[in-house]
Amino acid sequence: MDLELPSGNTTKQNKIDNGGVIPITNTTTAVDLDQLFNLFDPTTRKAVKDLFTNSSSQYAGKTAQQRLVFHYLNPALSTSSRLFNELNRDTPLLTRFLQDSANLVTDVAERKNDLAALIGNANATFHALAVQKGALASAVGQLPDFMRRANTTFVNLRSTLDQVDPLVNASKPVAIKLQPLLANLRPLARDAKPTVRDLSNVIRKPGANNDLTELTQTFPGLASSALDTKTRSIDEGGGPVNVGNVKGSFPETSKALTDAAPIIAAGRPYTPDLWGWFDDFSTPGTYDATGGWPRATGVFNAATFEGGVPNLLPLGERGLETANAMRRGQYRRCPGASEEAAPDGSNVWSAADQKLLGCTEQDRAVGPVNP
Repeated sequence: MDLELPSGNTTKQNKIDNGGVIPITNTTTAVDLDQLFNLFDPTTRKAVKDLFTNSSSQYAGKTAQQRLVFHYLNPALSTSSRLFNELNRDTPLLTRFLQDSANLVTDVAERKNDLAALIGNANATFHALAVQKGALASAVGQLPDFMRRANTTFVNLRSTLDQVDPLVNASKPVAIKLQPLLANLRPLARDAKPTVRDLSNVIRKPGANNDLTELTQTFPGLASSALDTKTRSIDEGGGPVNVGNVKGSFPETSKALTDAAPIIAAGRPYTPDLWGWFDDFSTPGTYDATGGWPRATGVFNAATFEGGVPNLLPLGERGLETANAMRRGQYRRCPGASEEAAPDGSNVWSAADQKLLGCTEQDRAVGPVNP
């Protein structure tokens, strides 16, 4: 038999051949158990004896359960060993965690009154939920349908947000520039509080017949006046007068606008002429140190100016005298006919347009006098 025993050098082992002898110097004398207990005084020895005696009573009849405990003790210890190895693998991190936990517990202890209030409020909240458990159960029962519909809404919202992204990106530079404006608007919003409060009282105020909302309720029904066809009457001071079966204001207005469309279409080309007349009519004169003054032109009845002196003509001669000096019968001027015709004809309407507008180029206000 080969045995290996440690020698004086712990890093080297000697081999003992079969039949070899171990010297007494390499052996240790057996220690009797009584020698161990003799180390204790009588009181301690009695306590140890009672421990073993009571332990025997403790485990009597429970060997199967104790065997099961020892069966699972080894995996628990080995698992705990791995747990503590993992915890000890990063000692600085574990130290910092324990220190932070200690700081957290200390901070919580300092705020124990607030924590007690939080727990009390939470208790009140859960009590209120318990009281409304029927409504809460109903809400939870309706939640699946709500979430199903909300899923479709969120899907559609996602595509909408994708389309809004260009607007958001374009608004970012403007949003930065709006910061000074918003800062200046803050005093306005603060000062506007009394105005908004007063406006709120005007629109809706506690009490009867004292706000705008109740005033609008005294008006005739808007929908009936605007849409219904019914017998209506007007009062011009002498009492109500029946005007017959009349449509509402919206249908009547629609019909009036439809009937006026041809007139408006015919008048649209004359808009520059109309606004030109407004402009000329608004500035008939000028101003000096004494105020405004207009230009005045003397207009005489049909007369001649022979020798610089106006001589009135008899009625029978006025037609012949003025026939070659003025334009007559110009009732169908085309739009823009107050100006001279351009050489390139750009402001002369075509024959088709003149027919459509019901005007004639020969009625232009400038140019040769019509015979």
